[in-house]
Amino acid sequence: MRLLLLGRSGQVGWELERLLAALGEVIALDRDQCDLADADAVASRVRQTRPGAIINAAAYTGVDRAESEPELAYAVNATAPALLADEVRKLGAFLVHYSTDYVFDGSKRTPYVETDPPNPLQVYGKSKLAGEAAIRASGARHVILRASWVYAARGRNFLLTMLDKARKQEKLRVVADQRGVPTWARDIAQLTAAMLRLADRPEGTFHAAAAGEATWCEFAREIFRLARMPVQVEAIASADYPGPARRPMSSVLDSSLLERSTGIAAIGDWRERLSALDDLEVLRDLGGLGEHDRG
Repeated sequence: MRLLLLGRSGQVGWELERLLAALGEVIALDRDQCDLADADAVASRVRQTRPGAIINAAAYTGVDRAESEPELAYAVNATAPALLADEVRKLGAFLVHYSTDYVFDGSKRTPYVETDPPNPLQVYGKSKLAGEAAIRASGARHVILRASWVYAARGRNFLLTMLDKARKQEKLRVVADQRGVPTWARDIAQLTAAMLRLADRPEGTFHAAAAGEATWCEFAREIFRLARMPVQVEAIASADYPGPARRPMSSVLDSSLLERSTGIAAIGDWRERLSALDDLEVLRDLGGLGEHDRG
């Protein structure tokens, strides 16, 4: 099977390129080779490659920046997925698309399930929700995987931001009243690859986050504990760290449906999975600790 992977340089895309090779011929493109903001370029690439499946790991992810760039956010997160879905339908292929926990407003006190009504608070979430809706309306065979608080050892994410700040400051102030689920990009990629191996692939919308929940403050403290960095983390309220975009106060996802539907094991608890990253010594390497500090 020929697979077209978009967003190869992103957190999930980078992991996917290494996993999908076992499933067939992989044509992996980054933004320089296929800019999702350029509709003609997207359609041309799909028609040239004629894949059996498209995995769209590309997205506009600048939550705050989207408030001042709504046209670009919608072009990448809504218009491009609609176009991809239309091409997939014409080819009789299959589309894997990634969405976000930020399609929810955070008012629910228990984890969100797939049937909960979305109500995004910011341009980013609204653009991602529009992309979801366009895919569903297309008639294409597809699966939409909603992820949450994605991190990796590369790219731009909370994990790397915290480690970078900790090298320069002994004390950090981190929001402690927003709750979500930190999720390792590799786990999302592995789940995707397992799903693509199935003879009877699931279709529809599924949550694909780690188990458990955390605040940004708890996430930061666990990062520094594993990296063995003596950083003081002061818990603050969202109001003390205002930004252009509103965030949901709780966007915890219940990701059990996919396992019940397919038998594919759900991603484990977020602390366990972050620890798995640390077992590779990636966290401590990124934290800049020398061998004598590792114990």
